[in-house]
Amino acid sequence: MSIVGLGGWITALIGLLYVLVVWLSPVFGFLFVPLLCYSFYRTVIQLTQVFTGMRMLRVMQEYPWRILWQVRRGLGDHPAAEAKGIWIELPTRGDSNEGIPLVFVKHHRASWWMRRIGGPRTDSGLKSQLDPLWFAGDSRFLGVVAVSGRKSGTPRRLHFLYQPSALGKGGDARKSGENVSAVDLDRARRAGAQFPSERVTLN
Repeated sequence: MSIVGLGGWITALIGLLYVLVVWLSPVFGFLFVPLLCYSFYRTVIQLTQVFTGMRMLRVMQEYPWRILWQVRRGLGDHPAAEAKGIWIELPTRGDSNEGIPLVFVKHHRASWWMRRIGGPRTDSGLKSQLDPLWFAGDSRFLGVVAVSGRKSGTPRRLHFLYQPSALGKGGDARKSGENVSAVDLDRARRAGAQFPSERVTLN
């Protein structure tokens, strides 16, 4: 759907340019500027979503889904997180109950999640939509979160989360990368993590 959307916005952008250049006088250009700008903006956003979708696909090909209940989350900064922002505390591996916070580093298209993570005054009905929570990944590096569809029971509202250090974007790797086995490290790289091996202490 992201690829279809990208094709649609590119077509709209080219179509507007064609109508403006071929069919209309330049004096009407000012009428098309807002439409052209918006089409260009949506094209860039949609392209970003295609890349994000490809990243999520790599994660889901490498890690199985886990269904989690009553996951800790919050809007305030987490003291153990690599970045500031709203967070969800998630397990590292399929056989581990250890929780490490993953932060919504980029808030684009995260408003749905922000409203449901909420705070003390957030409606309990909204909060309950995050139980159960689907998670595929390793919270020391990256992962995909989702919620259950109302009718199908399959994951939807997929969102890509990552540790900044796992994508070479800074962050304190010591908070999420200590005592990582070579197997975990290779798996994270296959899922799309990008970091120099010297930043991670192997067992």
